[in-house]
Amino acid sequence: MGRVSRRAFAVAALSAFTMVPPASAAPKEDVTKEGKGGGDRAASAMRGVWLATVANRDWPSKPGLSASKQRAELRKHLDTAVSRRLNTVFFQVRPTADALWPSPYEPWSQYLTGTQGKDPGWDPLGTAVEEAHARGLQLHAWFNPYRVATHADPSRLAASHPARRNPDWVVTYGGKLYYNPGLPEVRAFVQDAMLDAVRKYPVDGVHFDDYFYPYPVAGQSFDDDAAYDEHGGGFPSRAAWRRDNINKLVRETAGRIKKVRPTARFGISPFGVWRNAATDKRGSDTRAGVQTYDDLHADTRKWVRESWIDYIVPQLYWNIGFAAADYAKLVPWWAEVARGTSTQLYVGEALYKAGDPAQPAAWQNPAELSRHLALAENYAQVRGHVFFAAKDVATDRIGAMARVVADHYE
Repeated sequence: MGRVSRRAFAVAALSAFTMVPPASAAPKEDVTKEGKGGGDRAASAMRGVWLATVANRDWPSKPGLSASKQRAELRKHLDTAVSRRLNTVFFQVRPTADALWPSPYEPWSQYLTGTQGKDPGWDPLGTAVEEAHARGLQLHAWFNPYRVATHADPSRLAASHPARRNPDWVVTYGGKLYYNPGLPEVRAFVQDAMLDAVRKYPVDGVHFDDYFYPYPVAGQSFDDDAAYDEHGGGFPSRAAWRRDNINKLVRETAGRIKKVRPTARFGISPFGVWRNAATDKRGSDTRAGVQTYDDLHADTRKWVRESWIDYIVPQLYWNIGFAAADYAKLVPWWAEVARGTSTQLYVGEALYKAGDPAQPAAWQNPAELSRHLALAENYAQVRGHVFFAAKDVATDRIGAMARVVADHYE
């Protein structure tokens, strides 16, 4: 979520499943629970959109545009968010160990000019924060912590790239380059690189996506043998050590954000299935082929239960009634996980699927997403929704976003 869309794995991850039992009725909850009345809840609800820059998914429309054209496109996306009555933009500013601001740590992103390291002649993140706030929008800076490149050739990176200066930090896997999460020096570096932006700009939030250890590739193993030999002592398994590495990243980042910019909120948008109930009785009634706990070594449930993060946005990119991962079953599962914690729950919505002929019949119905929001209103813990992604909000292929706005945001 190839990675023309960071959500591509949402379909692939469910390729190995069996049918689940018919959905039971979702329990109705009193929306006045947990200290908020229905009116207050609606007024404070998250209405977000992801603005993806990796592979020029949403913005800029192509690399190499003039600074004035890039600014104009960015402003248009923000104007569209306002017109759709959204209130928050999640702006991807570090898609591949690079930067959309003048960073002393990493090179300028290739998605701006077509050449990694080339100065675009303006400051996209600084402009985005200023322009978003001028429109009454919040701006969350979205970072991908460990992905270095969507190819496997280090020589294609900018000569100054930290991955070239520190080749022992890098693991090649699945035709891509990643920083090794098992190295303490890598964990410290990626935090320093990301927090540079948080220190420099009045961002409203810091946002991680669903990539921690990479999604599994059949027949390949992530080669962290040396790091495990050096740092894995005392853990019962390599998997436990890997989860601890990611837990440390989350806890340390959260603590440092509070010191650097106490008003900024820290949140994560993981793949929507923590574990299947067949694997763990605490898991969801799903049959997903990927489980974040086991495959990405991301204990997303723990982060919520321990209130390590301010908000979580699980990517529930499946329709109501989908056998392997039913939206109507996952919403109550996540609501129960968030119950009693200080972590706010928002739901990630697959607007990009609406009207896509490759998707199941449910996604050809403009009302599917509106039905999602109506269902989620029954759970007090759900504090809003975030839509993937900006280009789809703008084009709104079959009017699904317009239906959401008419039914829920008027």
